Amino acid sequence: MKILDGKELAGFIKERQAHQVATMKEKPKLLIIRDSDNPVITKYVQLKIKYGEDIGVKVESYLAKNSTDIADKIHQANHDSDISGIILQLPILEKSKTDELTSLIAPQKDVDGLSGHGSYDSATATAINWLLAGYGINLDNQKIALVGRGKLVGAPLYKMFTSSNYHVDLFHHGSDLTKLNQYDIIITATGVPGLISSSMIKPGAIVIDAGTASEDGMLKGDVADEVRTRTDLAAITPIKGGVGPLTVTCLFDHVIQASLKQL
Repeated sequence: MKILDGKELAGFIKERQAHQVATMKEKPKLLIIRDSDNPVITKYVQLKIKYGEDIGVKVESYLAKNSTDIADKIHQANHDSDISGIILQLPILEKSKTDELTSLIAPQKDVDGLSGHGSYDSATATAINWLLAGYGINLDNQKIALVGRGKLVGAPLYKMFTSSNYHVDLFHHGSDLTKLNQYDIIITATGVPGLISSSMIKPGAIVIDAGTASEDGMLKGDVADEVRTRTDLAAITPIKGGVGPLTVTCLFDHVIQASLKQL
């Protein structure tokens, strides 16, 4: 079974980004807005801050008090010429206001691609495409299942795949997940630990687990631990280091591009 490790692919791109930023007179700057100290959210923010330091991109993290504070900070950042990109670290406490708040981000600064009207595709969805391409996985004539229709992964990937005429079906809350064993490629991003059991995956399938949640202080994916002991799968992402590293890499690619366009 092949392990789809995104760290190695990300390393090559990161090296290119560091060289690119070093040649820029005006250094890019990313603003991360969040409203929670949840350990999973904090971990991802810290990873982005460290990545920015490594390649020379300035990263500011802002902890908002509430949704009104988030909106005010977005408006301020939209008009701040020093800020190249803005991301709202999800999930926020008032989940019902996610669409409203992400839509406030200026299109040219929406580097996470969540507003739906920005200049960039979803960083996570793009990272999954990079991972598949990097390992030479051809999506033609494959039955693809997307589990979850969130703004980060499911919805943008479904749009990307259908526009490329791939055979893709979307599974969401209430769908019969036992039918997943009919699919060649399963991409899941629900944030429900252990949702995908071994019986739902046929031999020879490819599994991309982009789900993240905190359980007893540990990061967990959507795929049950039992799945990772199987030897009859074609490929699977590791518990850590699969889609995540490439998502961060893609995000900073967008930040660099945004900075260059705003000069």
